Amino acid sequence: MTLQIAVIDDWQGVAANAVDWSALSAVGQVSFLHDYPADTATMAERLGGFEVICVMRERSPFNEALLRQLPRLKLLVTGGMRNAALDIKAANALGIQVCGTESYKQAAPELTWALIMAVSRNLLKEAHSLRAGHWQQGLGGDLYGKSLGILGLGSIGQRIAGYGKAFGMRVIAWSENLTAERAAESGVEYVSKAELFKQADLLSVHLVLSERSRGLVDAQALGWMKPSAYLINTARGPIVDEQALIAALEQGRLAGAALDVFEQEPLPVDHPFRTLDNVLATPHVGYVSQNNYRLFYSQMIEDIQAWAAGQPIRLLS
Repeated sequence: MTLQIAVIDDWQGVAANAVDWSALSAVGQVSFLHDYPADTATMAERLGGFEVICVMRERSPFNEALLRQLPRLKLLVTGGMRNAALDIKAANALGIQVCGTESYKQAAPELTWALIMAVSRNLLKEAHSLRAGHWQQGLGGDLYGKSLGILGLGSIGQRIAGYGKAFGMRVIAWSENLTAERAAESGVEYVSKAELFKQADLLSVHLVLSERSRGLVDAQALGWMKPSAYLINTARGPIVDEQALIAALEQGRLAGAALDVFEQEPLPVDHPFRTLDNVLATPHVGYVSQNNYRLFYSQMIEDIQAWAAGQPIRLLS
């Protein structure tokens, strides 16, 4: 059987050369498609001829309505082991298997720390000043001796804690499941939610998006923060109440924010985060790195080979 395999969501046009897709020549034909995402009818028309579709995490939504219009689809493969844009339960009910890949664990923490350093030292404004023919524009902040607040001390949060300690910062953390003992194991001070927001000079969000975490960083939490503090979010946009954050930034109740994730992605062209002077925003590039993409695509190939051989791996359900 010759499978028709689609690789979509390749916004940068790098998928074809990231890995050697000829490894799949024995099982099928690979097509690299662009111009995604789109409405359900357009997606169904574009993808109706494929048995296997490879997607990048949380770009193109595959809900039940779309899945029902793809009768040939037998396998969905996503970058990462979690993808909120896929209705995995509906896929499984329709006989469509879903497989994931591992992730390069350093990509998101490195981007997070780059944003922390850039926003604290005002690098965007200084770089723009230089390009415009000017010189120094202000005083950058310092990290040494400051308090780094971590909302969610999972695998990424722990790496950020390590970076903070390496820079001589006091590191504090809170999440609903975190205990003082588990925080101490990472060399981090456990505090209450209110104290996390009140004490942090820079507060970095590292929670998984769930109904419990959605909107957790709300107007009250933002109101606890120092006017000199910065919020950094590289986790998921809906964890932060965007309107409350915009209001705090516009009114000067927060020094600034560094954001890689948003409520709606891609970010609307007229969104305030594109123009506010105290916002450093990047287009969800926390996982967009060479090593991560190579890992994603190489394991997508492995997933397809294993599934075609009747022994699927890294199944999501």
